[in-house]
Amino acid sequence: MLYLNTTGQWNGVDGAVKAKWVTTRDNPYDFFTQFDEWYAFDTQMGYNTCCYIDRIAKTSNSMSEADRKQAINDAVDEIMQFNLTGNYVMIEKDDDEDEENDENDEYE
Repeated sequence: MLYLNTTGQWNGVDGAVKAKWVTTRDNPYDFFTQFDEWYAFDTQMGYNTCCYIDRIAKTSNSMSEADRKQAINDAVDEIMQFNLTGNYVMIEKDDDEDEENDENDEYE
């Protein structure tokens, strides 16, 4: 199963995978590191971004994990293409960023 975990990585796909998502300009929380707070703000403001992505992404259980990831990334691209309110911004995170942070944590 493919899902975006709380560290901003796509689980279910081998190798370094760039996680792509959208957030709103006014959300003060980091989607990748403060998901619970980000989600609470997002739903409280009525944006429901996760549901929006879910409506746009063309996924199914019969798709490979890599194809699902691509479908979610395509949905993000589509949202950004139309961005009718101008409030959405795209964010990306590489798995490599987490590996660097993990290495730094070992020395603290």
